[in-house]
Amino acid sequence: MYRTLCPELAALERVIELGAAHLHTRVVQQVALAGGVSLPIYAIELGSRHPNAPVVGYFGGVHGLERIGTEVVIAYLHTLVRRLQWDSTLHQQLADVRMVFMPIVNPGGMALRTRANPQGVDLMRNAPVQALDPVPFLVGGQRISPHLPWYQGLSGAPMEPENQALCGVVNDLLGQCQFALTVDCHSGFGTRDRLWFPFAHKREPMAHLAELQALKAIFEQTHSYHRYVIEPQSLQYLAHGDVWDHLYLQSLQRPGQVFLPLTLEMGSWLWVKKNPRQLFSRHGIFNPLIQHRQQRVLRQHQSLLDFLARATSSCQRWLPTPVQRATLHDQALQAWY
Repeated sequence: MYRTLCPELAALERVIELGAAHLHTRVVQQVALAGGVSLPIYAIELGSRHPNAPVVGYFGGVHGLERIGTEVVIAYLHTLVRRLQWDSTLHQQLADVRMVFMPIVNPGGMALRTRANPQGVDLMRNAPVQALDPVPFLVGGQRISPHLPWYQGLSGAPMEPENQALCGVVNDLLGQCQFALTVDCHSGFGTRDRLWFPFAHKREPMAHLAELQALKAIFEQTHSYHRYVIEPQSLQYLAHGDVWDHLYLQSLQRPGQVFLPLTLEMGSWLWVKKNPRQLFSRHGIFNPLIQHRQQRVLRQHQSLLDFLARATSSCQRWLPTPVQRATLHDQALQAWY
């Protein structure tokens, strides 16, 4: 029954079945809906099982309305599964890197066609991190009511089960590794595709600004005509309860670890501009409704996701040395702050 409620979940399970020989798959949480329906949250791994191997993670479906993020992650996983059947270079790469996928973090929200989870909580406003400066009314997170968007949940309450599952997977994988990089795929902000990095709760720069600047440099050197605006989220707005801020702050308690969490924010206003009728559909505000545009979006971001995997497996070749860090940090301050 849940396959009808959430076709993306059915698509993910088909990919899991197709790649069963290579994938390590587990259900990390079950989400209950009315009527006794239960939806699984899957975490999928492939590649190195060495605890010190660098980790790259792909996440989607945190907001149930933003289905295109889930579709982008599933499309990339499907490509990898197909390549594993013939691509020896991919097998060599996977010997040195661990890849993890959580394409549908919020299956309940996706089934109900809501941004929030079934309890009305916005998972990206739910972590125990409060903004240090004023946030936009409602958009930055609110505790007024779960019937309004961007609800954080009750003050002092544990994080929602979906977020506990997400944080559990990330912290397990980060445990002993020295380098990790993640991308969380969203849609809905502006007419440009953006790659955001922490912080969302304050305007001060992250501790690993030099490493982020080095990653940006190698991306731009190899993708001269890329479509992304790369920036800290705080340049656009501040928000309470950002899960990636929370996980990044936790990673700072592990000496020597570099963790770079990115958020891909696909600019859905461009799809609305090309097809204004989408304004009359909640689904259309966040997703391309015309098939050829959806297919184009699925193609456009594959090179980015593949770059992140390659950059992770080769991180020792581009991560800055202690001597280089000061220069890169200053360049990033000049560019973003």
